[in-house]
Amino acid sequence: MTSTFHSIETAKRSLFTQTTALSTTGHNVANANTEGYSRQKVNMQASIPMEPFAFLHSTTPGQLGTGVEFDSITRVREKFLDDQYRNENTNFGSWSIQRDTLEKLEAIVNEPSDTGFRTVMDNFYKSWSDLSKNPEDVTARRIVKETTLALTDAMNQISRQLDALSQDLDSNIAVKSNEIQGYLGNIANLNSAIVKIESLGDNANDLRDQRDLMTDKLSKIMNVTVTDSPQGYAIQMNGQALVTGGAVQVAVDPAFLNDAYTAGTLTNGEVHGMIKSRDTLVSDYKKQMDDLANTLANGDIEITLPAGSVIPATNALGLAGGALATDTKVTVKGLNGLHQLGYTMDGTTTPGLPFFTAAGGGTSITAGNISLNAEILADPNKIATSLRTTDASGTETVIKGNNTLAILLANLKDTPMKSADGMRNAAIGAQFSAIVGQLGVQSQEAARQTSNSEFLVEQVETRRQSVSGVSLDEEMSNMIKFQHAYNASARFMTTYDELLDKLINSTGTVGR
Repeated sequence: MTSTFHSIETAKRSLFTQTTALSTTGHNVANANTEGYSRQKVNMQASIPMEPFAFLHSTTPGQLGTGVEFDSITRVREKFLDDQYRNENTNFGSWSIQRDTLEKLEAIVNEPSDTGFRTVMDNFYKSWSDLSKNPEDVTARRIVKETTLALTDAMNQISRQLDALSQDLDSNIAVKSNEIQGYLGNIANLNSAIVKIESLGDNANDLRDQRDLMTDKLSKIMNVTVTDSPQGYAIQMNGQALVTGGAVQVAVDPAFLNDAYTAGTLTNGEVHGMIKSRDTLVSDYKKQMDDLANTLANGDIEITLPAGSVIPATNALGLAGGALATDTKVTVKGLNGLHQLGYTMDGTTTPGLPFFTAAGGGTSITAGNISLNAEILADPNKIATSLRTTDASGTETVIKGNNTLAILLANLKDTPMKSADGMRNAAIGAQFSAIVGQLGVQSQEAARQTSNSEFLVEQVETRRQSVSGVSLDEEMSNMIKFQHAYNASARFMTTYDELLDKLINSTGTVGR
């Protein structure tokens, strides 16, 4: 038999449940713009009815309902979409860094432009061509000196910028290592807090949202896999445990990340992009610029010395000193080797100096240390332009007005030069064009990959938001629905209260 106050209890349960639903709706609305928040819902169910099946049963037919109750408040989240988002996010992280690095490399190279390295190089060869028209002209010699300084300064500047870019990437890796350590520590702490709360039977929805947000951000920095266990999230990087339960398993620093990259466990994410940019992209272009500078100074060049050219008694060609009877094809070591075959304005038969040297006393010429020989810098008359001598007076002297060597040097613009490693055999301009072309292709590919991965991230995030995101229109609709249910329950309680008042206060008073 039902209690006299049965319907009061039914109304009370409804009021409590609808109040909880309204409060949850308000929580959703308040967090509509909160990053990482998942909408929550109250799971309602009919409460246990009166007189369930048992040995004793009243003669009243049917089961009388006892109203509504809620058994949990859960967040709406789909794990499949979370995993998909993190996989795409880590690809986007790596490609976005590589694209950014290649864009900076393009800015450093600055080609094609009217102020880039190619223009400086063209001016250098043009100055030699102008000097060949009047080898004794002091102004033309000074112009050669200045264009050479511009050429070496341009190479030095590119090298410094590449070094600075590499150092920036190093610094960013250190910053990201601290960021990773912070995320791992937060995830471990959240694991402990979630386990503690949920051991009491509640759902730690907001803490789980925070943990997922931390994991999402971590996935952009490095490739991670996430396994949900009774102890919380287990975070791994290609099988290497990073977080287990409430404990961080590794100390993340730049050395750890570099070792992981070398070992092949760090395969994606922003840090992967930084290390690859530093060790592959920037390093490769620095090496190519170093090779370019060294090839210009010392690369093998096959040229033809015209008949009548007078070879110095001491030379690196293995030829006997003196005048050549016929055109002779020889291989010289770069612009330095060719310059040392000629004669300067001092009138003696002392051959020219190496045109380029390594600043700071280095043994190998690179883009970072290539410089004009200090003696030539101090005295442009030591620029060799002549390949002819005369001994009409009984003493061999240089024909200062001869321009044979100046013409050969000017023609190096279109003369193939073989690099020290033998990998390239083309004019310096063509070799630089190859570097620019390679950079353009790589930059275009990185931009394409970044665009594609960004689109996939946005697509998955849109799908995830359609499931987990807060829709204000939907929440307003729910709010009205729960409000009407609350008002109806309150009205039902008032109605039953009036019935009880009639029953208690008016029954048996007829005729009084």
